[in-house]
Amino acid sequence: MEENNQQSKRKFFEIGIKFGLIATAGTLLASKVFGEGKSKDTVELMTTDGHIVQVPASECKDMPMMPENYNPRQGFPNKKFVMVVDLAKCKNALKCQESCNKNHYITGENAWLKVYKMQESETTAPYWMPTLCQHCDKPACVKVCPVDATFKREDGIVLIDNERCIGCRFCMAACPYSVRVFNWKEPDQGPAAHEAKYTPDYTGKPSLKGTVDKCDFCPHKIAMGELPHCVSACPNDVYAFGDMYEDAVTNGSGETFKLSKLLKERAGHRLMEGLGAEPSVFYLPPSGREDDAFEKGLENFNEYESVHKNV
Repeated sequence: MEENNQQSKRKFFEIGIKFGLIATAGTLLASKVFGEGKSKDTVELMTTDGHIVQVPASECKDMPMMPENYNPRQGFPNKKFVMVVDLAKCKNALKCQESCNKNHYITGENAWLKVYKMQESETTAPYWMPTLCQHCDKPACVKVCPVDATFKREDGIVLIDNERCIGCRFCMAACPYSVRVFNWKEPDQGPAAHEAKYTPDYTGKPSLKGTVDKCDFCPHKIAMGELPHCVSACPNDVYAFGDMYEDAVTNGSGETFKLSKLLKERAGHRLMEGLGAEPSVFYLPPSGREDDAFEKGLENFNEYESVHKNV
């Protein structure tokens, strides 16, 4: 499925108090990403307590994500971005990785998002596990960086400024999730990666030899009110992305879920919780999978291995 057909867009609306839909600092979330509700005259929204309501479309307007005087190192105010990964849905299609690589100009084995085959023992069921930067609230990588190249923004996103990075790799040693990659040679990214002026919130454009790269949660997509590349490209809705303060996440098909309810009902967890890093990526256990899900993924896994064996 083409990425353009998968691309999702979240819309943020401003609703008047006269509709009784906003309480103090509460906000409304779009429950439909592509449509405008059940008719052209109304828009279907989800309130912060999880109820679906309809309001006149004339009273709604798109709200730009990009704030005035936006600072890439500070991020979006009053936001806390999180991701949910549903392990039960992953079939190792690798469309997430392909889209991430393409749109961040990543080549070879330096993929920021990797999908691993997981199996605790020969008698337990295997499953596929996407792994990316966890964008921790207490990131060890930030603490050890001697030049402030790795930094955490107000919206929870952890980024790398490769114009400051000196390649010491302290951050790679400190990261308990092993999700960072090092550019040992000059990245073959082509002219497109060098067209625009460099900004640390569009990591990988361009990448530099002797610096560290990793998943950046796609702030350049968030600024346009859109989902990260991996979320919109996944054909199986493995990923959902959103704002913890709004208590909502949206998948690539445009379905919006109440975050707290989803994590509670599906036994959501975070990786290596005992370390105290407080990741912003939550995983739903691989239960209730289709019988052929692993076999389909194995075909993709074997094909990927054969292509990259000699890279």
